[in-house]
Amino acid sequence: MAGAPRKLANGKAFIDFQTEPSRYRHWKLSVQGETATLAMDVDENAGLFEGYQLKLNSYDLGVDIELADALMRLRFEHPNVKVVLLRSAKDRVFCAGANIRMLAGSEHPHKVNFCKFTNETRNAMEDASQYSGQRFVTVVNGTAAGGGYELALATDHIMMVDDGSTAVSLPEVPLLAVLPGTGGLTRVVDKRMVRRDHADVFCTIEEGIKGRRAVQWRLIDELVPPSKLEERVKATASDLATKSPRSGPAEGVKLTQLDRKFRADGIDYGFVRLDIEAAQRLATITVRVAEAASAKSAAEIVALGAAFWPLQCARELDDAILHLRNNAYEIGTVIFKTEGDPEVARAYDDLLEAHRDNWFVHEIRHYWKRVLKRIDVTSRTLVALIEPGSCFVGTLAELAFAADRSYMLLGQFQGDNRPAATIELTRANFGAYPMSHGLTRLQSRFLATPDKPAQLEAKIATALDADEAEALGLVTFALDDIDWADEVRVFLEERASFSPDAMTGLEANLRFAGPETMESKIFARLTAWQNWIFQRPNAVGEEGALARYGTGQRPTYDLRRV
Repeated sequence: MAGAPRKLANGKAFIDFQTEPSRYRHWKLSVQGETATLAMDVDENAGLFEGYQLKLNSYDLGVDIELADALMRLRFEHPNVKVVLLRSAKDRVFCAGANIRMLAGSEHPHKVNFCKFTNETRNAMEDASQYSGQRFVTVVNGTAAGGGYELALATDHIMMVDDGSTAVSLPEVPLLAVLPGTGGLTRVVDKRMVRRDHADVFCTIEEGIKGRRAVQWRLIDELVPPSKLEERVKATASDLATKSPRSGPAEGVKLTQLDRKFRADGIDYGFVRLDIEAAQRLATITVRVAEAASAKSAAEIVALGAAFWPLQCARELDDAILHLRNNAYEIGTVIFKTEGDPEVARAYDDLLEAHRDNWFVHEIRHYWKRVLKRIDVTSRTLVALIEPGSCFVGTLAELAFAADRSYMLLGQFQGDNRPAATIELTRANFGAYPMSHGLTRLQSRFLATPDKPAQLEAKIATALDADEAEALGLVTFALDDIDWADEVRVFLEERASFSPDAMTGLEANLRFAGPETMESKIFARLTAWQNWIFQRPNAVGEEGALARYGTGQRPTYDLRRV
């Protein structure tokens, strides 16, 4: 089952983010020509944990893991699909949102990471629409409450059955004393441009809005009589498919299962290694470049499929980050290291750039973009150690630019015959992987000197040693082998001594310098506020709204505004 807890070698249970359609318990994926249908049919007895039932198509993390997998497969395995219909397989209910019993019984870290992953999944839908031409249509055939309506908000077009009872709602504030957790508030006003006063009414009533008012207030796009629903769904899908720029072949690339070897202290993948030092609250992710670029033409790249190094590496890195987020809450610092031949890494980036118009290469680059964004919003201290034998080139250099600090060794360690560390820019660093606020990491790094990124383009394909990298502002510190061990040790020990809450707030504030977008608001504002509100007694206390939901007792609130 998707997301079902598994056991590590030490017997500890963990949440697994790998699944595939034959294992789905909550979604049915079907494809007919240029149209795919994702039908939500949640198995109420297949929750991720015990203690709750997923009634009325309510969902938990396991449901969303399947959805995220399906979205990935639609982009890679079905390049001819231009329109995706989101529907319910249940009668008179679309989706009741996140399961309240699950939220009430979950640890705070799980609630926060659940919301974050769900946000990323919703954003992936919008990314597929904007950059891959896959348009999404929601067909609301009953209650679409809370996270159910938020799922609809992430799509391009919302149609609702005009049956006198179907409604959309965001009832979290009046019912649960929390906020819509996956972008609802932001998308209502920023994406659908609902008037502020209308939004205030909508987000503070339990019963939601239905019928003509839902259209008039811009909460949905169209109201359809039940007798004409299928006709309108078909016509809408046909119209959107005609306008879509997507032009992939009928046959895509199968996303085969990742080869992972679990250890008590980490995971070994093909090109990624995760090492966990629990006592030090420290994890190290080492990314290794393939021994040689194994393709030259677009046809050869597609033939390699999921084994093509840039795709395999990105999938492994993504899985490692999700594992740390959801199964290793006490890990406070993540070290990024790289290994391999810089020439090979550069060759891969050049290959991706040369064939960027190929549908498969296009999807790989956008997947790397999303993986790097996931790293950006991961609540851990991120540090890059650039040492002899490293390969921080182009795409992999983005790991260093995403880090809160980077340390680079001057020269070599005594007795180490590996070549001195260098860092190298490629065309990929100048636009392929924007952050959630729309800037590249170099643009965000050099806000005070906006001409600097353009000047750095002159350094593309130049191996920059530690002195040069520090002078250009590409690393935080360049250290010799005498100071290296002590400086890194002091930094890691200092970081481990700080409050994790303070570090989360500090890092999230500093990482996203520059403009705001709808996406950055969802992570910066919503994640911060939801994180705080989910700890307040008004929501989670013994007399709070989540604890008393469904009991018939009204919650007791601390009425002070703070």
